[in-house]
Amino acid sequence: MRAVIQRVSSASVTIDGAIKSAIGGGLLILLGIGHEDGEEDIAWLVKKISGLRIFNDDAGVMNRSVVDVGGEALVVSQFTLMASTRKGNRPSYTGAAGHELAIPLYEQFCAALSAAIGRQAGTGEFGADMKVALVNDGPVTICIDTKNSVGGKG
Repeated sequence: MRAVIQRVSSASVTIDGAIKSAIGGGLLILLGIGHEDGEEDIAWLVKKISGLRIFNDDAGVMNRSVVDVGGEALVVSQFTLMASTRKGNRPSYTGAAGHELAIPLYEQFCAALSAAIGRQAGTGEFGADMKVALVNDGPVTICIDTKNSVGGKG
């Protein structure tokens, strides 16, 4: 799994002109799921994201997590994060999981993240044409690939 995590003041997902989800301060998470990903990737990534100390403490130091600050989360599926650009100028998406694997893993990730942060995470709609709006706070943007984790698969 690959995730782009952005600390936001606000974020929303609009589908067909209607807002599907919106959050205030917290994390916008763009999530890419590969065909080799599984439940162990979810557990590791949720623990890492919910514990990321990227919110300021009283001294202005990034030392607090989304849980510590009572922040919200919005998770948007994004298969293009699995793109390979090794050859040519047209990205290859062969590393992205198909719907039959990706949808259940996306739903499990959202449920696990909701439990970890103690509030329901907002979501997009898997496979939909989504318009994502955000106000990046900082800006703070972190990229994580579970295959680069300690003991990861790659």
